[in-house]
Amino acid sequence: MSQSRQLYEGKAKILYSTDDPKILLSEFKDDATAFNAAKRGQITRKGEINCTISTRLFQQLEALGVPTHWIDSPSASQMRVKAVEIIPLEVVVRNLAAGSLCRQTGLALGTPISPPLVEFFYKNDDLGDPLLTHDRLRLLNLATVEEVEQLRQMALTINGHLQTVFGRCDITLVDFKLEFGKLADGSIVLADEISPDTCRLWDRLDEDTERRVLDKDRFRQDLGNVEDAYERVLARILERV
Repeated sequence: MSQSRQLYEGKAKILYSTDDPKILLSEFKDDATAFNAAKRGQITRKGEINCTISTRLFQQLEALGVPTHWIDSPSASQMRVKAVEIIPLEVVVRNLAAGSLCRQTGLALGTPISPPLVEFFYKNDDLGDPLLTHDRLRLLNLATVEEVEQLRQMALTINGHLQTVFGRCDITLVDFKLEFGKLADGSIVLADEISPDTCRLWDRLDEDTERRVLDKDRFRQDLGNVEDAYERVLARILERV
């Protein structure tokens, strides 16, 4: 299938059309951004690593009955995906307190959250991707009440599966962000990616609070060794999943 014109370039990926209007080609970039792109940089091989990890995790989720936009991966940094209309919501699942949840609530880093917390954020860079209440979700009409509940249930199902997968890799899934899209028939599927860019991941084999970080927090917080952390996640996923 031939690659055609560029449709869109985001912070982490470039989307191309193909000779089939129902299929797009997503190319993962090495660019790194944080704080709504206020901080920018590059992470060596990030595109290949995130695409490969996402491919393996999408395959696992598909096998477990979770529908995704993934079709196949023609190269290490490219993924063929079903064309979807992205729902403008970021769905965040939290198993342990970290990041903005700690800053906004005073919870200590690493506080267990049971049952997991599901939050919805408006996918809008101009507004800073704000957290939405249920009433604001209804006000903005970004998804129906039924769709919001479906997204919540899908996110919790995915969380359960991913906790098992990462557990096999001696990695703790602290929290993560999901995006979903609608196919032409209106059905909802998991889209975007699942990678160290979109998940907080802690190494269970290292108790040091800085060394254990295996995700984009290393870039956000200037912890160093970002490439090594991403490579370690990839190696464990390929070896154990």
